[in-house]
Amino acid sequence: MAARIVATQELAELLSALAHPHRVRIVEELRAGEHDVNFLAEVLQVSHSRVSQHLALLRSHHIVRDRRDGRHVFYALSQPGLAPWLLEGLAFVEADLARSQDVRTALEAARTLWSEPTEAPDPSQAPPQDAPLGSKPT
Repeated sequence: MAARIVATQELAELLSALAHPHRVRIVEELRAGEHDVNFLAEVLQVSHSRVSQHLALLRSHHIVRDRRDGRHVFYALSQPGLAPWLLEGLAFVEADLARSQDVRTALEAARTLWSEPTEAPDPSQAPPQDAPLGSKPT
């Protein structure tokens, strides 16, 4: 019985650490390898400080690890199998999508993008101003 309690608690903590769209995107972006905060901020179109907050939480849950190279800090997944596991999770979301063709189309596009190599973001696009940490991105 104690093993089940420990296992469910650990899984709940993992899911809680991933329970923000930006953190899911960070895991998705790190699937192909390590990136620095600048890259992640540009891709997610949020501030460096917001990305750093998310990375700190992911690091505290041992989801990402960091590597320093001079003044740069690069982040990578501690367990690379996590990104494909999240991608497989789209099947559970899709199973409940009789409600919206738009959502199904968006999920299929995400599946395609997440299965391709990561591209560098367009540096000419500035990140938008941050919303409060608890709010959902637009």
